Amino acid sequence: MNDEQRPDTPSTDAPEGPDAPLHRRGIKSYVLRAGRMTAAQTRGLEEVWPRLGLTLEDGRQDLETLFGRRAPVVLEIGFGMGGSLIEQAETHPDTDFIGIEVHAPGVGKLLDEADKRGLTNLRVYREDALLVLEQCLPEGSLDTLQLFFPDPWTKKKHHKRRIVQPAFVELVRTRLKPGGTLHMATDWEAYAEWMAEVMVEAPGYQNTATDETAPYVPRPEFRPLTKFEQRGEKLGHGVWDLIFRRAD
Repeated sequence: MNDEQRPDTPSTDAPEGPDAPLHRRGIKSYVLRAGRMTAAQTRGLEEVWPRLGLTLEDGRQDLETLFGRRAPVVLEIGFGMGGSLIEQAETHPDTDFIGIEVHAPGVGKLLDEADKRGLTNLRVYREDALLVLEQCLPEGSLDTLQLFFPDPWTKKKHHKRRIVQPAFVELVRTRLKPGGTLHMATDWEAYAEWMAEVMVEAPGYQNTATDETAPYVPRPEFRPLTKFEQRGEKLGHGVWDLIFRRAD
């Protein structure tokens, strides 16, 4: 995972068919874990959250009003401890970033770092990602959605818990601007193949990979290396990136 990220999905309704939204099938793609909070993480949640934090209760956002300007918007699901998202927000001040993460230590750390670095182009949800997409983000509002190193749920009986499902990528498509991109990365080859299969069948997307590398793209320079990925490289793990563009 991206610094122990766990992209999320929800909830309590009765199970439905395999193409139903994950939260309506009573399936979660993340596991909440208890963890100790450092003083800095606690400070982030207590002192910085009122300024940069968002909730479902805030309702559907007007992103230009939220950030006070018109700029490209990047959403990242499951930012873990937030290192790569902080790096992106700091490196690209002309882009606005929204992060979603359910784990308190990661949210607290991200908020603390954002405050220390004076970042104003970053907002954070500590909510279920699908509910944020459905209830809070307008259609056609995102330039990019990033899903880096989601939980691969490697056992076959757990594949239904994977966040990358037909219903998920269709929901993402509606939130992307025409020409906007869904960028996924994983270090599990079997999950990369799963992602590719789902995306090839998904209507309204175009793969950005060349014939030489399809269905994957070489690691883009703009994607920061996470600590998780650096550890994997030392162990000889491969990483697969997929970037699909909304075609309509």
